[in-house]
Amino acid sequence: MADAEESNAVTFLKEQHDTIRDLFRSVASSSGDARRRAFEPLVRLLAVHETAEEMVVYPALKAHGDEARDVAEARIAEEDQAKKKLTDLERMNPDSSEFEELFTEVRSAVEQHAASEEREVFPLLEAIRDEGQLRRMRAGLALAEGIAPTHPHKIAPESAIGNLAVGPFVAMVDRARDAIRAATS
Repeated sequence: MADAEESNAVTFLKEQHDTIRDLFRSVASSSGDARRRAFEPLVRLLAVHETAEEMVVYPALKAHGDEARDVAEARIAEEDQAKKKLTDLERMNPDSSEFEELFTEVRSAVEQHAASEEREVFPLLEAIRDEGQLRRMRAGLALAEGIAPTHPHKIAPESAIGNLAVGPFVAMVDRARDAIRAATS
């Protein structure tokens, strides 16, 4: 990934999209324990990435007219659906046929969502923000990811305010759960 000093929000998010696509390929091409190990960083990245977008990107768009607000609301709705399915997927045995079916569905939805962001959201951001603002947004995304939950939650808030109010508490529980899993694996 580009150095944080050189990167802006759009570059940072595009690079994360590429990483997410790579992680999906890794999960799809593995099985057993290797699949479980490949799936964990995918879940974590999706959870923090989407929360950070909800806290930083979408509020910036919503403040810039009806078209930008409509685009933001459509992407947020897609993220909400993906989070709910990812929550179900995380509870499944990665070698089950049910996992494979839902994984394929989630992968397709996430890849379509990323393509929509790249086609609609990123050009809007670049049109309404100058380079300095995009660099500051990049810093905001990193901060948001630092307090974001590391797992999807079906009842997660869909707003920046909700994420700020609830996110740190949920993130603390998620990070403790991750540490316990790592210590006992």
